[in-house]
Amino acid sequence: MNVYDSSRMTDVLAPLGYEPVDSPRGADMVILNTCHIREKASEKVFSELGRLRAFKQEREAEGGDMVLAVAGCVAQAEGEEILRRAPQVDLVFGPQTYHRLPEMVARALRSADGGGQLDIDFPVESKFDHLPEEMAAPGAAAFLSVQEGCDKFCSFCVVPYTRGAEFSRPVASVLAEARRLVEAGVQEITLLGQNVNAYHGEAETGGTPGGTWGLGRLLRALAEIEGITRLRYTTSHPRDMDDDLIAAHAEEPKLMPYLHLPVQSGSDRILAAMNRQHTADDYLRIVERLRRALPDIALSSDFIVGFPGESDADFAETLRLVTEVGYAQAYSFKYSPRPGTPAAVADEQLPEAVKAERLAGLQQLLGAQAAAFNQACVGRTLPVLLERAGRKPGQLVGRSPYMQSVHVPVPEGTQQRLIGSLFDVAIEAAYDHSLGGRLLVDDAPQHSTRARISA
Repeated sequence: MNVYDSSRMTDVLAPLGYEPVDSPRGADMVILNTCHIREKASEKVFSELGRLRAFKQEREAEGGDMVLAVAGCVAQAEGEEILRRAPQVDLVFGPQTYHRLPEMVARALRSADGGGQLDIDFPVESKFDHLPEEMAAPGAAAFLSVQEGCDKFCSFCVVPYTRGAEFSRPVASVLAEARRLVEAGVQEITLLGQNVNAYHGEAETGGTPGGTWGLGRLLRALAEIEGITRLRYTTSHPRDMDDDLIAAHAEEPKLMPYLHLPVQSGSDRILAAMNRQHTADDYLRIVERLRRALPDIALSSDFIVGFPGESDADFAETLRLVTEVGYAQAYSFKYSPRPGTPAAVADEQLPEAVKAERLAGLQQLLGAQAAAFNQACVGRTLPVLLERAGRKPGQLVGRSPYMQSVHVPVPEGTQQRLIGSLFDVAIEAAYDHSLGGRLLVDDAPQHSTRARISA
């Protein structure tokens, strides 16, 4: 979501003459776009602001100006504290207000008192209604935000407080942005949302209201756009995996056979304490339905270990669920209190040593599963969308249908021409976090879909 937001900020600022640069030194503006999910996010922001203050002072000594801004969820949660502790900051704005950047920048450049501006309201208008159509060059794959906010209020999470209530963009707006992405050369689109499968966008037919669409119907409509060869979506909540969305995985070949479906814990007692509003068995039944619909689907998930009150038995239930599901990859973290959330003040906070030990055990299991999944791909032919140059000369890197990075050698002098093409690749090697293979056709892209995957 932050990658998408940063790209759209670039679009908003382009009419003012701003364009991206590689270094903050000498820049006219520096924006820290922040996330509040990870531990010690605020401390990292203040540390970076201290480093940037020197660049700002250097710029001023040369007779220029540097607008220093903090955006995103840390800004939303701690805006006043940022201005108090870091007076060098000119702008602080939340993730729902960056469409107002031109006004904020103009005020900052006119400001004589040097006071920082704060805009962390949840505006009545949607930012998407005020963003320009122009987009920064996206490449072969791009993100498209369709849903924001969260109404679930998990007891460990700050998202409902920093991103606000669930909001879904109208269908027409999403389809129009997707078409612009295709015109810019995008083949693969990943739909984004804090709870993307809670999407409930309003549709119109011939200028009249056409009801509300869920994510499954939206994906089918996007698949009809010529030029889109791949679709993905993230991040999902188990409570919003409805029948139509599961059916879309079986019926739509452009929808990649990979799903990130966070469960967080395998213990019903901990899931209740997290306010997840589903049980481990509920989650396993969803996995079963998905695999009935699409046997080759690969799953990833999120896990939190060391949640307040988690016992050895609770942690064992998480290991049991992981063993039963079998993941292609996963993200796992030690619980860390997020200020303002119910879990932060819960009794039975666990010692760091216990959290670390459990995380190591879980990651060992998840790592073994990911390695086994990658190894099982060796000998298969997978369609790979080549996205960028690799670290080695004559190498390109792309993504498999299952989100693995795939490294392939290409003929000298063809790298730039082949980027953005979809090729069938014979997978010959598996590594911890990637695959290696060779193009089956040297100079002509294969517009492959999941139906072409072969063992």
